Parts: sequence; C-alpha cells; structure tokens
Amino acid sequence: MENIKGMKFKTLISERRIKSRVKELVKEIAEDSQGKELIVIGILKGSFIFLSDLLRLFNLYDIHPSLDFITVESYGSGKVSSGKPKMLRDITTDIKNKWVLIVDDILDTGRTLAFAKEYFQKKKPASIKTCVFLDKPERRVNEFKADYVGFEIPDKFVVGYGMDSDNFFRELPYVAVILDAEERAQYKK
Repeated sequence: MENIKGMKFKTLISERRIKSRVKELVKEIAEDSQGKELIVIGILKGSFIFLSDLLRLFNLYDIHPSLDFITVESYGSGKVSSGKPKMLRDITTDIKNKWVLIVDDILDTGRTLAFAKEYFQKKKPASIKTCVFLDKPERRVNEFKADYVGFEIPDKFVVGYGMDSDNFFRELPYVAVILDAEERAQYKK
C-alpha cells in the first residue's frame, strides 16, 4: 500500500507486467497490420502513456504509423460517466481507405469507443480496430468488445499509467486502486 497526497493506493498491475503485456500487444497488432498504411488515433487524455509505449515498440516490427488524437469527454471531473460521449477535438488526418487503430486507456461502459468507432466509420477507412489498455466488462452497457486488450480488471476506479482522479496520478508507472477507509483496513498488516 502506498500513500500519495494523503490517499492510499494498492497496486493492481505492476510496471513490469505492463511493459511485458504492451510488448505482446504490439506483436499482435504488428501481425495484423503488416503491409497496411496504419493510422493510430489516441483518445486523450488517458491513452497518451499507453499509446506512446505502443508507438515506440512498433519500430521493432518496421511499422511506422501516422498519429492523430481526438478528445472525447464522458467523465468531466467526476468518477461516473455522463453516458453521453461528445467529440471535443477531431482528427486532422484523412483516414479514407486506411487501416485505423483507435487506442484508449480503458473500456468500461463501451460508450466512448462505440461512439468513436461509429464516428470514424463515416470517414470510410479500409478497417477500424480498437485497442484498450484496460477492460472492465462488468461495467459494459452495450455489446462493444475491443480488438486488442491489455488487461481485464474488476470494476474498481483505477489511476496511474495515464489514468487519473480529477487530473492527478497519471504519472504513476503502474495501475493502482485508490482505497477508501474500509478497503484500507483490509490491507493493513
């Protein structure tokens, strides 16, 4: 258990496990995208650390994708999704007839990625695949499934590795759960 800014954390996924799984994901994506003109679209803000780790490893497979970002808001400063994703920043890259990979930090309700995929389908790419760092299937409100998944996790609010709590803790190199008083008591030695 770690204490940062007066909050208690329990590590859910270690930095070592993250690095190992990201390498495996890149290999999977590389096998599927070999010889295709790949455009990677990151959903800001949460995906930026995961996305940068993916991008650095694509070079190992001689893949040199174009990169763009969107900003889709569904949480604001809260911990509960509003249920209505909205596009705040669109891509500037033409994706028509290209192989598109949408990268996000976490798939929970499925609304944001379903919204993004449907939005980009209208731009007529050759293919759209999705990649998420974390998947919380217990929270799903639709049938959306990501094509590439880093880790499946329980329905806990997590921070670190790009994910935040009111814009704090993105810098942590691991994924952690913020513990409330009752949970902290469970982990005391």
